[in-house]
Amino acid sequence: MAKRTEDPADRPPSQLEREIEETRERLAGTIDELLFRAHPKTIVGREVAGVKAFFVDHATGEPRTENILKVVGGVAAFVAVLVVIRRTTR
Repeated sequence: MAKRTEDPADRPPSQLEREIEETRERLAGTIDELLFRAHPKTIVGREVAGVKAFFVDHATGEPRTENILKVVGGVAAFVAVLVVIRRTTR
């Protein structure tokens, strides 16, 4: 089913100007949103919020002990592997 398009020459100039202005406003809003989302402070804020959400239950404010223990265990295992590798290479 083909879509009929209206010839821009058939529309009054005021309608074309209004459509152009609406398009400009939409594009300006989109650019502003992209600049905000790509700003380093915004990115850091999102990442910090994500890390906090991983370690703290948002509803209760209590620390998520299971997640904290997982990270501490992973770090301890990594350090242990480094120590073993360092001792075996000496």
